[in-house]
Amino acid sequence: METVNVGYETSLNEYVKQERTAVELINSIGKMMFDKGVELVFFRHHLVDVSISEFLNLFDYAEKVVQKPLSIDDVNDIVKGLMELDLAPSKIDIGKLTHEFLEQKNENPSISNFLNIQLLNLIGQDKHNFSPQDVVLYGFGRIGRIAARELIKQAGKGQQLRLRAIVLRKVDDFQIEKRAALLRNDSVHGSFTGTIIEDYNEKALIINGQKVNLIEASNPEDIDYTKYGINNALVIDNTGVYRDREALSRHLQSEGTSKVLLTAPGGSVPNIVYGINHQELNIEDENVYSAASCTTNAISPVLKVIEDNFGVESGHIETIHAYTNDQNLLDNFHKKPRRGRSAAINMVITSTGAGKAVTKVIPSLAGKLTSNAVRVPTPNGSLAIIKLTLNKKANKNEINDLIRNAAIKGDLVNQIKFEINQELVSNDIIGNTCASVFDSNATLTSEDGKNCVLYCWYDNEFGYTKQVIRIAKFITKVRRLIYY
Repeated sequence: METVNVGYETSLNEYVKQERTAVELINSIGKMMFDKGVELVFFRHHLVDVSISEFLNLFDYAEKVVQKPLSIDDVNDIVKGLMELDLAPSKIDIGKLTHEFLEQKNENPSISNFLNIQLLNLIGQDKHNFSPQDVVLYGFGRIGRIAARELIKQAGKGQQLRLRAIVLRKVDDFQIEKRAALLRNDSVHGSFTGTIIEDYNEKALIINGQKVNLIEASNPEDIDYTKYGINNALVIDNTGVYRDREALSRHLQSEGTSKVLLTAPGGSVPNIVYGINHQELNIEDENVYSAASCTTNAISPVLKVIEDNFGVESGHIETIHAYTNDQNLLDNFHKKPRRGRSAAINMVITSTGAGKAVTKVIPSLAGKLTSNAVRVPTPNGSLAIIKLTLNKKANKNEINDLIRNAAIKGDLVNQIKFEINQELVSNDIIGNTCASVFDSNATLTSEDGKNCVLYCWYDNEFGYTKQVIRIAKFITKVRRLIYY
Protein backbone atom coordinates (compact mmCIF):
# COMPACT_ATOMS: atom_id res chain seq x y z
CA MET A 1 0.00 0.00 0.00
CA GLU A 2 2.85 2.36 0.84
CA THR A 3 4.46 1.72 -2.57
CA VAL A 4 1.20 2.66 -4.31
CA ASN A 5 1.04 5.93 -2.35
CA VAL A 6 4.63 6.78 -3.25
CA GLY A 7 3.89 6.21 -6.94
CA TYR A 8 0.75 8.32 -6.70
CA GLU A 9 2.55 11.20 -4.97
CA THR A 10 5.45 11.10 -7.42
CA SER A 11 3.13 11.24 -10.43
CA LEU A 12 1.01 14.02 -8.93
CA ASN A 13 4.01 16.10 -7.90
CA GLU A 14 5.49 15.80 -11.41
CA TYR A 15 2.24 16.98 -12.97
CA VAL A 16 1.97 19.92 -10.55
CA LYS A 17 5.54 20.85 -11.44
CA GLN A 18 4.61 20.82 -15.13
CA GLU A 19 1.58 23.01 -14.35
CA ARG A 20 3.80 25.58 -12.65
CA THR A 21 6.08 25.67 -15.67
CA ALA A 22 3.05 25.95 -17.96
CA VAL A 23 1.84 29.00 -16.00
CA GLU A 24 5.26 30.62 -16.40
CA LEU A 25 5.27 29.82 -20.12
CA ILE A 26 1.76 31.13 -20.71
CA ASN A 27 2.71 34.37 -18.95
CA SER A 28 5.83 34.71 -21.13
CA ILE A 29 3.82 33.98 -24.29
CA GLY A 30 1.40 36.78 -23.40
CA LYS A 31 4.24 39.24 -22.80
CA MET A 32 5.85 38.37 -26.12
CA MET A 33 2.56 38.91 -27.94
CA PHE A 34 1.50 42.18 -26.36
CA ASP A 35 4.88 43.78 -25.59
CA LYS A 36 6.79 42.81 -28.73
CA GLY A 37 4.17 41.78 -31.28
CA VAL A 38 5.71 38.28 -31.40
CA GLU A 39 3.24 35.38 -31.51
CA LEU A 40 4.54 32.05 -30.28
CA VAL A 41 2.91 28.83 -31.51
CA PHE A 42 3.62 25.19 -30.71
CA PHE A 43 3.76 23.00 -33.80
CA ARG A 44 1.34 25.51 -35.39
CA HIS A 45 -1.10 25.49 -32.42
CA HIS A 46 -2.02 28.95 -31.17
CA LEU A 47 -1.04 29.58 -27.56
CA VAL A 48 -2.72 32.88 -26.69
CA ASP A 49 -5.70 32.34 -24.35
CA VAL A 50 -5.12 28.59 -23.92
CA SER A 51 -5.63 26.97 -20.52
CA ILE A 52 -2.93 25.14 -18.57
CA SER A 53 -4.39 21.73 -19.40
CA GLU A 54 -4.75 22.63 -23.09
CA PHE A 55 -1.13 23.69 -23.15
CA LEU A 56 0.09 20.46 -21.51
CA ASN A 57 -2.00 18.38 -23.93
CA LEU A 58 0.00 19.85 -26.81
CA PHE A 59 3.04 17.90 -25.63
CA ASP A 60 1.07 14.70 -26.15
CA TYR A 61 0.26 15.94 -29.67
CA ALA A 62 3.96 16.63 -30.27
CA GLU A 63 4.85 13.07 -29.34
CA LYS A 64 2.05 11.18 -31.11
CA VAL A 65 1.41 13.25 -34.24
CA VAL A 66 4.51 15.33 -34.89
CA GLN A 67 6.62 12.48 -33.50
CA LYS A 68 8.96 14.92 -31.79
CA PRO A 69 8.62 14.41 -28.01
CA LEU A 70 9.67 17.47 -26.00
CA SER A 71 9.81 18.38 -22.33
CA ILE A 72 8.08 21.50 -21.09
CA ASP A 73 11.29 22.57 -19.35
CA ASP A 74 13.22 22.56 -22.65
CA VAL A 75 10.53 24.67 -24.28
CA ASN A 76 10.54 27.08 -21.34
CA ASP A 77 14.30 27.53 -21.68
CA ILE A 78 13.90 28.42 -25.36
CA VAL A 79 11.16 30.97 -24.59
CA LYS A 80 13.32 32.59 -21.92
CA GLY A 81 16.02 32.97 -24.55
CA LEU A 82 13.54 34.51 -27.00
CA MET A 83 12.52 37.12 -24.46
CA GLU A 84 16.06 38.42 -24.38
CA LEU A 85 16.14 39.07 -28.14
CA ASP A 86 15.14 42.27 -29.94
CA LEU A 87 12.71 40.54 -32.26
CA ALA A 88 10.69 42.19 -35.01
CA PRO A 89 6.93 41.52 -35.12
CA SER A 90 6.87 37.85 -36.04
CA LYS A 91 5.34 34.41 -35.58
CA ILE A 92 7.65 31.72 -34.21
CA ASP A 93 7.04 28.00 -33.69
CA ILE A 94 8.65 27.20 -30.34
CA GLY A 95 8.04 23.46 -30.84
CA LYS A 96 10.03 23.44 -34.06
CA LEU A 97 12.70 25.70 -32.54
CA THR A 98 13.11 23.57 -29.40
CA HIS A 99 13.38 20.34 -31.41
CA GLU A 100 16.07 21.87 -33.64
CA PHE A 101 18.05 23.04 -30.62
CA LEU A 102 17.96 19.61 -29.00
CA GLU A 103 19.16 17.98 -32.23
CA GLN A 104 22.33 20.09 -32.31
CA LYS A 105 22.77 20.68 -28.57
CA ASN A 106 25.92 18.57 -28.34
CA GLU A 107 27.68 20.76 -30.92
CA ASN A 108 26.28 24.09 -29.73
CA PRO A 109 24.95 23.94 -26.14
CA SER A 110 24.32 27.70 -25.90
CA ILE A 111 20.66 28.62 -26.38
CA SER A 112 21.61 32.25 -26.92
CA ASN A 113 24.05 31.41 -29.74
CA PHE A 114 21.55 29.02 -31.31
CA LEU A 115 18.71 31.56 -31.32
CA ASN A 116 20.90 34.33 -32.71
CA ILE A 117 21.87 32.09 -35.61
CA GLN A 118 18.46 30.57 -36.33
CA LEU A 119 16.51 33.82 -36.00
CA LEU A 120 19.01 36.16 -37.60
CA ASN A 121 16.44 37.44 -40.11
CA LEU A 122 13.91 38.17 -37.35
CA ILE A 123 16.18 40.08 -34.96
CA GLY A 124 15.97 43.87 -35.01
CA GLN A 125 12.79 45.96 -34.90
CA ASP A 126 13.86 47.69 -38.12
CA LYS A 127 13.70 44.35 -39.99
CA HIS A 128 9.96 44.50 -40.54
CA ASN A 129 7.94 47.66 -40.05
CA PHE A 130 4.34 48.17 -41.07
CA SER A 131 1.35 50.23 -40.02
CA PRO A 132 -1.85 48.51 -38.88
CA GLN A 133 -4.45 48.13 -41.63
CA ASP A 134 -7.90 49.62 -41.11
CA VAL A 135 -10.67 47.06 -41.61
CA VAL A 136 -14.40 47.58 -42.18
CA LEU A 137 -16.86 44.71 -41.78
CA TYR A 138 -19.69 45.21 -44.27
CA GLY A 139 -22.46 43.16 -42.71
CA PHE A 140 -22.51 41.55 -39.29
CA GLY A 141 -23.81 38.00 -39.62
CA ARG A 142 -22.20 34.76 -38.45
CA ILE A 143 -18.88 35.26 -40.24
CA GLY A 144 -18.83 39.00 -39.50
CA ARG A 145 -19.21 38.51 -35.76
CA ILE A 146 -16.56 35.78 -35.58
CA ALA A 147 -14.22 37.98 -37.60
CA ALA A 148 -14.88 40.86 -35.20
CA ARG A 149 -13.96 38.67 -32.22
CA GLU A 150 -10.74 37.54 -33.85
CA LEU A 151 -9.70 41.02 -34.99
CA ILE A 152 -10.29 42.45 -31.53
CA LYS A 153 -8.42 39.58 -29.87
CA GLN A 154 -5.32 40.31 -31.93
CA ALA A 155 -5.02 43.91 -30.74
CA GLY A 156 -1.77 45.07 -29.16
CA LYS A 157 1.74 45.97 -30.20
CA GLY A 158 2.43 44.57 -33.63
CA GLN A 159 -1.28 44.59 -34.45
CA GLN A 160 -1.82 43.83 -38.11
CA LEU A 161 -5.52 44.40 -38.74
CA ARG A 162 -7.50 47.04 -36.89
CA LEU A 163 -11.31 46.83 -36.85
CA ARG A 164 -12.61 50.37 -37.28
CA ALA A 165 -16.23 50.05 -38.39
CA ILE A 166 -19.19 47.77 -39.00
CA VAL A 167 -21.73 48.69 -41.67
CA LEU A 168 -25.41 47.87 -41.10
CA ARG A 169 -28.60 48.66 -42.97
CA LYS A 170 -29.96 50.43 -39.90
CA VAL A 171 -28.30 51.88 -36.80
CA ASP A 172 -30.41 53.05 -33.87
CA ASP A 173 -30.38 52.37 -30.13
CA PHE A 174 -32.29 49.11 -30.54
CA GLN A 175 -29.92 47.88 -33.27
CA ILE A 176 -26.87 48.82 -31.19
CA GLU A 177 -28.23 46.92 -28.20
CA LYS A 178 -29.09 43.82 -30.23
CA ARG A 179 -25.86 43.78 -32.24
CA ALA A 180 -23.86 44.03 -29.03
CA ALA A 181 -25.85 41.17 -27.52
CA LEU A 182 -25.19 38.93 -30.55
CA LEU A 183 -21.47 39.70 -30.36
CA ARG A 184 -21.43 39.12 -26.61
CA ASN A 185 -23.31 35.79 -26.69
CA ASP A 186 -22.98 32.94 -29.16
CA SER A 187 -24.77 29.61 -28.83
CA VAL A 188 -22.08 27.76 -30.80
CA HIS A 189 -18.80 29.50 -30.01
CA GLY A 190 -19.55 30.58 -26.45
CA SER A 191 -19.52 33.97 -24.78
CA PHE A 192 -17.12 36.72 -25.77
CA THR A 193 -14.54 36.88 -22.99
CA GLY A 194 -13.80 40.58 -23.31
CA THR A 195 -15.81 43.73 -22.61
CA ILE A 196 -18.39 45.35 -24.88
CA ILE A 197 -19.82 48.78 -24.08
CA GLU A 198 -22.65 50.26 -26.12
CA ASP A 199 -22.01 53.92 -26.97
CA TYR A 200 -25.41 55.16 -28.09
CA ASN A 201 -24.35 58.80 -28.49
CA GLU A 202 -21.44 58.03 -30.80
CA LYS A 203 -23.20 55.07 -32.46
CA ALA A 204 -20.35 52.74 -31.68
CA LEU A 205 -19.29 49.70 -29.70
CA ILE A 206 -16.29 49.95 -27.39
CA ILE A 207 -14.83 46.45 -27.55
CA ASN A 208 -11.89 45.78 -25.23
CA GLY A 209 -11.20 49.52 -25.27
CA GLN A 210 -11.33 49.80 -29.07
CA LYS A 211 -13.94 52.07 -30.60
CA VAL A 212 -15.74 50.42 -33.50
CA ASN A 213 -18.11 52.71 -35.38
CA LEU A 214 -21.52 51.40 -36.46
CA ILE A 215 -22.35 52.98 -39.82
CA GLU A 216 -25.80 52.98 -41.39
CA ALA A 217 -25.90 52.56 -45.17
CA SER A 218 -28.07 51.01 -47.87
CA ASN A 219 -25.45 51.18 -50.62
CA PRO A 220 -21.68 50.60 -50.45
CA GLU A 221 -20.85 53.73 -52.45
CA ASP A 222 -22.79 56.05 -50.11
CA ILE A 223 -20.28 55.95 -47.26
CA ASP A 224 -17.45 58.38 -46.58
CA TYR A 225 -15.21 56.42 -44.22
CA THR A 226 -12.76 59.30 -43.88
CA LYS A 227 -15.35 61.10 -41.72
CA TYR A 228 -14.62 58.41 -39.14
CA GLY A 229 -10.84 58.72 -39.45
CA ILE A 230 -10.70 55.59 -41.57
CA ASN A 231 -8.33 55.56 -44.54
CA ASN A 232 -7.11 53.04 -47.09
CA ALA A 233 -9.43 50.47 -45.53
CA LEU A 234 -9.96 46.85 -46.44
CA VAL A 235 -13.68 46.13 -46.67
CA ILE A 236 -14.60 42.56 -45.74
CA ASP A 237 -18.01 41.99 -47.29
CA ASN A 238 -19.86 39.19 -45.50
CA THR A 239 -23.39 40.06 -46.60
CA GLY A 240 -23.53 37.65 -49.53
CA VAL A 241 -25.40 40.32 -51.51
CA TYR A 242 -22.53 41.49 -53.74
CA ARG A 243 -20.94 38.50 -55.49
CA ASP A 244 -19.14 39.66 -58.66
CA ARG A 245 -16.49 42.22 -59.57
CA GLU A 246 -18.96 44.88 -60.70
CA ALA A 247 -21.02 44.72 -57.52
CA LEU A 248 -18.03 44.41 -55.16
CA SER A 249 -16.28 47.34 -56.85
CA ARG A 250 -19.03 49.60 -55.54
CA HIS A 251 -17.18 49.48 -52.21
CA LEU A 252 -14.19 51.12 -53.87
CA GLN A 253 -16.31 54.14 -54.81
CA SER A 254 -16.47 55.06 -51.12
CA GLU A 255 -13.96 57.51 -49.70
CA GLY A 256 -11.36 55.76 -47.54
CA THR A 257 -11.32 52.27 -49.07
CA SER A 258 -8.65 50.50 -51.09
CA LYS A 259 -9.45 46.77 -51.25
CA VAL A 260 -12.44 44.44 -50.95
CA LEU A 261 -12.54 40.84 -49.72
CA LEU A 262 -15.69 38.74 -50.17
CA THR A 263 -16.42 35.93 -47.71
CA ALA A 264 -18.07 33.72 -50.34
CA PRO A 265 -17.28 32.45 -53.83
CA GLY A 266 -16.98 35.38 -56.23
CA GLY A 267 -17.52 35.76 -59.96
CA SER A 268 -14.84 37.27 -62.20
CA VAL A 269 -12.52 37.90 -59.22
CA PRO A 270 -9.63 35.83 -57.82
CA ASN A 271 -10.96 33.04 -55.60
CA ILE A 272 -8.29 32.41 -52.99
CA VAL A 273 -7.65 29.55 -50.59
CA TYR A 274 -4.82 30.72 -48.39
CA GLY A 275 -1.95 28.25 -48.43
CA ILE A 276 -2.84 26.98 -51.92
CA ASN A 277 -2.90 29.82 -54.43
CA HIS A 278 -2.44 33.07 -52.49
CA GLN A 279 1.15 33.41 -53.70
CA GLU A 280 -0.12 33.70 -57.28
CA LEU A 281 -1.91 36.96 -56.51
CA ASN A 282 -0.83 40.25 -57.99
CA ILE A 283 -1.63 42.28 -54.90
CA GLU A 284 -0.18 45.45 -56.39
CA ASP A 285 -2.73 45.65 -59.21
CA GLU A 286 -5.70 43.65 -57.90
CA ASN A 287 -8.08 45.16 -55.35
CA VAL A 288 -11.10 42.79 -55.32
CA TYR A 289 -10.81 39.26 -53.92
CA SER A 290 -12.89 36.29 -52.85
CA ALA A 291 -12.05 33.90 -50.00
CA ALA A 292 -14.04 31.16 -51.80
CA SER A 293 -16.34 29.00 -49.64
CA CYS A 294 -15.82 27.17 -46.38
CA THR A 295 -16.07 23.84 -48.20
CA THR A 296 -13.58 24.86 -50.89
CA ASN A 297 -11.17 25.87 -48.13
CA ALA A 298 -11.69 22.52 -46.41
CA ILE A 299 -11.14 20.23 -49.39
CA SER A 300 -8.47 22.13 -51.33
CA PRO A 301 -5.51 21.51 -48.98
CA VAL A 302 -6.02 17.73 -48.92
CA LEU A 303 -6.79 17.56 -52.64
CA LYS A 304 -3.61 19.54 -53.32
CA VAL A 305 -1.49 16.99 -51.44
CA ILE A 306 -3.12 14.05 -53.21
CA GLU A 307 -2.98 15.64 -56.67
CA ASP A 308 0.69 16.56 -56.29
CA ASN A 309 1.76 13.11 -55.09
CA PHE A 310 -0.58 10.57 -56.70
CA GLY A 311 -2.58 12.45 -59.31
CA VAL A 312 -6.37 12.44 -59.44
CA GLU A 313 -8.12 10.70 -62.31
CA SER A 314 -11.65 11.46 -61.10
CA GLY A 315 -13.59 11.93 -57.91
CA HIS A 316 -16.71 12.95 -56.04
CA ILE A 317 -17.09 15.20 -53.01
CA GLU A 318 -20.07 14.83 -50.71
CA THR A 319 -20.39 17.51 -48.06
CA ILE A 320 -22.28 16.76 -44.87
CA HIS A 321 -22.88 20.37 -43.94
CA ALA A 322 -24.38 22.09 -40.92
CA TYR A 323 -27.55 23.99 -41.69
CA THR A 324 -27.25 27.72 -42.40
CA ASN A 325 -29.32 30.90 -42.10
CA ASP A 326 -30.40 30.40 -45.70
CA GLN A 327 -32.64 27.51 -44.65
CA ASN A 328 -35.96 27.62 -42.84
CA LEU A 329 -36.37 26.67 -39.20
CA LEU A 330 -39.82 25.29 -40.07
CA ASP A 331 -41.26 24.32 -43.44
CA ASN A 332 -41.82 27.46 -45.50
CA PHE A 333 -41.34 28.90 -48.96
CA HIS A 334 -37.82 28.77 -50.42
CA LYS A 335 -36.80 29.43 -54.00
CA LYS A 336 -34.43 26.44 -54.09
CA PRO A 337 -35.49 22.77 -54.01
CA ARG A 338 -35.73 21.09 -50.58
CA ARG A 339 -34.27 24.05 -48.65
CA GLY A 340 -37.76 25.15 -47.68
CA ARG A 341 -38.13 22.10 -45.44
CA SER A 342 -37.31 22.42 -41.75
CA ALA A 343 -33.54 22.52 -41.22
CA ALA A 344 -33.87 21.49 -37.58
CA ILE A 345 -35.41 18.06 -38.21
CA ASN A 346 -34.38 17.06 -41.74
CA MET A 347 -31.35 16.01 -43.71
CA VAL A 348 -31.63 18.05 -46.89
CA ILE A 349 -29.93 17.20 -50.18
CA THR A 350 -28.81 20.39 -51.91
CA SER A 351 -26.26 21.58 -54.40
CA THR A 352 -22.74 22.83 -53.77
CA GLY A 353 -20.34 24.50 -56.14
CA ALA A 354 -17.30 23.29 -54.21
CA GLY A 355 -16.32 20.65 -56.81
CA LYS A 356 -16.22 23.27 -59.54
CA ALA A 357 -14.85 26.03 -57.31
CA VAL A 358 -11.83 23.99 -56.29
CA THR A 359 -10.68 23.98 -59.91
CA LYS A 360 -10.21 27.77 -59.68
CA VAL A 361 -7.73 27.05 -56.91
CA ILE A 362 -6.19 23.85 -58.33
CA PRO A 363 -6.63 24.13 -62.13
CA SER A 364 -5.30 20.62 -62.83
CA LEU A 365 -8.48 19.19 -61.29
CA ALA A 366 -10.72 20.81 -63.92
CA GLY A 367 -13.36 18.40 -65.22
CA LYS A 368 -12.41 15.64 -62.79
CA LEU A 369 -14.73 16.23 -59.83
CA THR A 370 -18.43 16.14 -59.07
CA SER A 371 -19.96 17.37 -55.83
CA ASN A 372 -23.14 17.54 -53.82
CA ALA A 373 -24.18 18.43 -50.29
CA VAL A 374 -26.44 17.21 -47.51
CA ARG A 375 -27.48 19.81 -44.95
CA VAL A 376 -27.95 18.17 -41.54
CA PRO A 377 -29.53 19.29 -38.24
CA THR A 378 -26.40 20.62 -36.54
CA PRO A 379 -25.66 24.35 -36.17
CA ASN A 380 -21.95 24.15 -36.99
CA GLY A 381 -19.26 21.64 -37.87
CA SER A 382 -19.24 19.96 -41.27
CA LEU A 383 -17.64 16.98 -43.01
CA ALA A 384 -16.38 16.60 -46.57
CA ILE A 385 -16.19 13.03 -47.84
CA ILE A 386 -13.76 12.86 -50.76
CA LYS A 387 -13.84 9.76 -52.98
CA LEU A 388 -11.01 9.65 -55.53
CA THR A 389 -9.69 7.45 -58.28
CA LEU A 390 -5.93 7.91 -58.37
CA ASN A 391 -3.45 7.86 -61.23
CA LYS A 392 -0.81 6.29 -59.00
CA LYS A 393 -1.59 3.49 -56.55
CA ALA A 394 -1.52 4.25 -52.83
CA ASN A 395 -2.39 2.53 -49.56
CA LYS A 396 -3.85 4.01 -46.38
CA ASN A 397 -0.51 4.43 -44.61
CA GLU A 398 1.06 6.21 -47.59
CA ILE A 399 -1.82 8.66 -47.85
CA ASN A 400 -1.96 9.32 -44.11
CA ASP A 401 1.79 9.86 -43.89
CA LEU A 402 1.69 12.41 -46.70
CA ILE A 403 -1.17 14.33 -45.09
CA ARG A 404 0.53 14.18 -41.69
CA ASN A 405 3.74 15.61 -43.11
CA ALA A 406 1.82 18.37 -44.87
CA ALA A 407 0.10 19.23 -41.58
CA ILE A 408 3.32 19.70 -39.62
CA LYS A 409 5.69 21.25 -42.16
CA GLY A 410 5.52 23.13 -45.42
CA ASP A 411 2.94 25.55 -46.79
CA LEU A 412 -0.19 23.94 -45.34
CA VAL A 413 0.52 23.79 -41.60
CA ASN A 414 -2.23 26.33 -40.86
CA GLN A 415 -4.67 24.70 -43.25
CA ILE A 416 -4.54 21.01 -42.26
CA LYS A 417 -4.92 19.51 -38.78
CA PHE A 418 -3.93 15.83 -38.74
CA GLU A 419 -6.25 14.15 -36.26
CA ILE A 420 -5.63 10.76 -34.61
CA ASN A 421 -8.55 10.79 -32.16
CA GLN A 422 -10.54 7.59 -32.73
CA GLU A 423 -13.63 9.09 -31.08
CA LEU A 424 -13.74 12.25 -33.23
CA VAL A 425 -17.21 13.72 -33.89
CA SER A 426 -18.50 17.00 -35.30
CA ASN A 427 -18.65 18.88 -31.98
CA ASP A 428 -14.91 18.29 -31.54
CA ILE A 429 -14.24 20.42 -34.61
CA ILE A 430 -15.87 23.60 -33.31
CA GLY A 431 -13.26 26.28 -32.70
CA ASN A 432 -10.54 24.57 -34.73
CA THR A 433 -8.32 27.15 -36.42
CA CYS A 434 -7.53 25.00 -39.45
CA ALA A 435 -9.53 25.00 -42.66
CA SER A 436 -9.47 21.19 -42.78
CA VAL A 437 -9.26 18.58 -40.01
CA PHE A 438 -8.11 15.33 -41.59
CA ASP A 439 -9.59 12.25 -39.90
CA SER A 440 -6.74 9.77 -40.34
CA ASN A 441 -8.61 6.86 -38.75
CA ALA A 442 -11.39 7.09 -41.34
CA THR A 443 -9.19 6.85 -44.45
CA LEU A 444 -10.17 4.01 -46.79
CA THR A 445 -8.32 2.55 -49.78
CA SER A 446 -9.27 -0.19 -52.24
CA GLU A 447 -7.27 -3.41 -52.49
CA ASP A 448 -5.82 -2.40 -55.86
CA GLY A 449 -4.73 0.99 -54.45
CA LYS A 450 -6.51 2.94 -57.17
CA ASN A 451 -9.38 4.29 -55.08
CA CYS A 452 -9.51 6.08 -51.75
CA VAL A 453 -12.07 7.78 -49.52
CA LEU A 454 -10.86 10.66 -47.33
CA TYR A 455 -12.74 12.42 -44.53
CA CYS A 456 -12.13 16.10 -43.82
CA TRP A 457 -13.96 17.83 -40.99
CA TYR A 458 -14.19 21.60 -40.75
CA ASP A 459 -15.65 24.34 -38.61
CA ASN A 460 -17.53 26.03 -41.42
CA GLU A 461 -17.64 29.26 -39.42
CA PHE A 462 -14.50 29.66 -37.31
CA GLY A 463 -12.01 27.71 -39.43
CA TYR A 464 -13.19 29.55 -42.52
CA THR A 465 -12.97 32.95 -40.81
CA LYS A 466 -9.35 32.26 -39.87
CA GLN A 467 -8.64 31.70 -43.58
CA VAL A 468 -10.36 35.00 -44.41
CA ILE A 469 -8.16 36.83 -41.92
CA ARG A 470 -5.01 35.19 -43.32
CA ILE A 471 -5.93 36.44 -46.79
CA ALA A 472 -6.70 39.89 -45.38
CA LYS A 473 -3.22 40.15 -43.87
CA PHE A 474 -1.62 38.99 -47.09
CA ILE A 475 -3.37 41.33 -49.51
CA THR A 476 -2.85 44.35 -47.24
CA LYS A 477 0.83 43.51 -46.75
CA VAL A 478 0.76 43.46 -42.96
CA ARG A 479 2.27 39.99 -42.70
CA ARG A 480 4.64 39.36 -39.85
CA LEU A 481 7.93 37.52 -40.32
CA ILE A 482 7.60 33.81 -39.58
CA TYR A 483 9.72 30.94 -38.32
CA TYR A 484 7.60 27.89 -38.94
